[in-house]
Amino acid sequence: MTLFHLFLVAVIQGITEFLPISSSGHLILLPALSGMEDQGQVIDVAVHFGTLFAVVLFFWTDVKAGLIGLPNALRGRINSDGDRLAFSLIIATIPVILLGLALKVTGLDDAMRSVKVIGWTMLLFGIVLYWADQKGPETKEAREWGTRDALMLGFWQAVALIPGTSRSGITITGARFMGYNRHDAAKISMLMSIPTILASAALLGIEVVATADASAAKDGAIAAVFAFISALLALTLMMRLLRSVSFTPYVIYRFVFGIGLLIWAYTG
Repeated sequence: MTLFHLFLVAVIQGITEFLPISSSGHLILLPALSGMEDQGQVIDVAVHFGTLFAVVLFFWTDVKAGLIGLPNALRGRINSDGDRLAFSLIIATIPVILLGLALKVTGLDDAMRSVKVIGWTMLLFGIVLYWADQKGPETKEAREWGTRDALMLGFWQAVALIPGTSRSGITITGARFMGYNRHDAAKISMLMSIPTILASAALLGIEVVATADASAAKDGAIAAVFAFISALLALTLMMRLLRSVSFTPYVIYRFVFGIGLLIWAYTG
């Protein structure tokens, strides 16, 4: 892959992973709309790890507390905020792992990778996000997040396996419906991304270990760095803006992009 192609894939992944506009949808569309070759699973794994490091660094205080609480969470002993966070993240990740494996085994994950599907999901789930953001109360904070809400958001997150839905977008939507304020809804969504990205990257990694070579590893390392930088910048900007701006700009982007994709898919 050329340096420009690596840069393009990494920046798309880095920017769109945490914004509610669907990273998977954009990466699927890149070869479909540009004529470029598919980046392959090695690069997919690399850019996922790049974004993972970005969110871990940004929320390091919370991540550190969760790591300290992980042993107690695994034993079902919830004695601190860190224990509760770790346990909640485990609960929230189970639905997406189970559904993801089911889609992989049945082959439905590949069947959904189409421009039409992405166009419809960009449009429809953008409208749902707008509804949740405008009508959802702001009565909860991230520190109140517990097992029940984690399980519910886990099911919301599983919907994001449909390309174009947006993992961050659908979990933010669910959190806003539950009453979390904008900033904390996004924070919960970002923390939920850590075990989800890790599980996804691990699953892809198992498939590519046997086929990866030195050249692919070098490309992956470059892509991971680009993805890390762009993800950290996008995450920082979004979290700052959410203290004064709603999710409407992202909804407008989804709506316009979704309509454009549907026109292209049905008339092209």
